Amino acid sequence: MGLARVSVSLFATIGIISTILAGATIWLLLTDPVTVADAVSQGNVSPLVSELASALLAAFRGLLKYL
Repeated sequence: MGLARVSVSLFATIGIISTILAGATIWLLLTDPVTVADAVSQGNVSPLVSELASALLAAFRGLLKYL
């Protein structure tokens, strides 16, 4: 029974993290399409990852202000 609980918890954690990253990527695509287009056309993902991290950090800060 312990293995089943761990696998469900792991699956839920992975699902939550992937949902957050997908939402942040869509948000970045809507708010800063130039950065996304440049990253895709040049094949350089560093600016995209940097902007994605900034968007997640801003959302986390907003959540902390709310709490």
